[in-house]
Amino acid sequence: MAEHGAHITTASGLDDQPSIFEVVAQDSLMTAVRPALQHVVKVLAESNPALYGFFWRWFDEIFTLLDLLLQQHYLSKTSASFSENFYGLKRIVMGDRHKLQRLASAGLPKKQLWKSIMFLVLLPYLKVKLEKLVSSLREEDEYSIHPPSSRWKQFYRAFLAAYPFINMAWEGWFLVQQLRYILGKAQHHSPLLSLAGVRLGRLTVQDIQALEHKPTEANMMQQPAKSVSEKIKSTLKKAVGGVALSLSTGLSVGVFFLQFLEWWYSSENQETIKSLTALPTPPPPVHLDYNSDSPLLPKMKTVCPLCRKTRMNDTVLATSGYVFCYRCVFNYVRSHQACPITGYPTEVQHLIKLYSAEN
Repeated sequence: MAEHGAHITTASGLDDQPSIFEVVAQDSLMTAVRPALQHVVKVLAESNPALYGFFWRWFDEIFTLLDLLLQQHYLSKTSASFSENFYGLKRIVMGDRHKLQRLASAGLPKKQLWKSIMFLVLLPYLKVKLEKLVSSLREEDEYSIHPPSSRWKQFYRAFLAAYPFINMAWEGWFLVQQLRYILGKAQHHSPLLSLAGVRLGRLTVQDIQALEHKPTEANMMQQPAKSVSEKIKSTLKKAVGGVALSLSTGLSVGVFFLQFLEWWYSSENQETIKSLTALPTPPPPVHLDYNSDSPLLPKMKTVCPLCRKTRMNDTVLATSGYVFCYRCVFNYVRSHQACPITGYPTEVQHLIKLYSAEN
C-alpha cells in the first residue's frame, strides 16, 4: 500500500514551483497590511490620544508580537507563513529530495521554523527600527544638534554616508535572486528562504485534504491533561491558537478589503468613473399618456400649461421636466401632490426655479 502511494508524497523535482507572480504577490501582502494598520492606529490616536496613544507609541512592538503569534501558528500548522498560505503555497525543507515530503499539515521542523520566524518577523522589525534611526540621525545632522568636533557626529555621518550603499546592495541582492528565479537558475526568489533552508512550493491535493481534516482529528484525539502544568500548557496553547486564528481571520477579511480599496482608488478605475460621470445628461423620458398634441399643453412653449398665459418666474418640475409659472405650479403641487401634466407624484421640493439672462 505504501509503495503504491509513495509517488503521491515523494518530491517531484520542481514541478510544484510557483511562478514569480505568485511569490511577489504573497511578499507584497504583509507589506501592504502593516501601513494600513498603522494608519488606522494613527487615526485612532489622533482622535483620542489618552486612550489610543499607547498603541501608536508602541505600534512596532505590538505589531511584531502579533505577527510573531500569527506566523508561528501558520508555520507550525500549515508549513507556510500567513501570506504564503493565503496564496496556496507551502515551505519545503531543502535537502530532503530522497525522502518523502512532509505534508503541509505536519508543520515545519523546529530548526527551519525558528529560522523562518527570525526572517519573517525579527528581521523586518530591525529594518524598520534602523530606518527610523537613520531618519532621526539625518534630522540631528541637519539641525546640528551635536557639536561639530564630537566623535559621535563623525561616526553617524559616516554611517549616514554608507547606509544608502548598504541598502542598495541589500535590495540589489534580492533583485538578482528574483532574476535568477525567473530564468530558472535558482530555486528561491528570496535569499532569506535559502538562509532558512526552505523553498516555496504549491499545496498539493493531499496537503489541502490534510489541512481540512486536521482540526477534526485534533479534537477527536484530544486527551484530558493529567497534571496542573499540562493543563496550563494546554490552556496557553489554546489561547495562542485562538489569538492567531482571530488574527488570521481578521487579516483575511482585511486583505480583501485592502484589495478592494486599491482597485477603487486606482488610476484606471478613477478614469472609468470620470468617463461615466462625464457622459451627457440623458433626455427626459417620453410620456406615453400625453404627447405634444395633448390639449393640456399649449402650442407656444412660453405659455404656462396651467394659467395659459406667458410664464412668470419659470419653474421646472424635476419629476417630469415640464415648466410652469412658479405661483401656478406651487399652488397645484401643494394641493394635489402630483404633476399637472403627467400625474407623477410630486412634492414642493421638486420645484426648481429657472433663471435666464432676460430675468
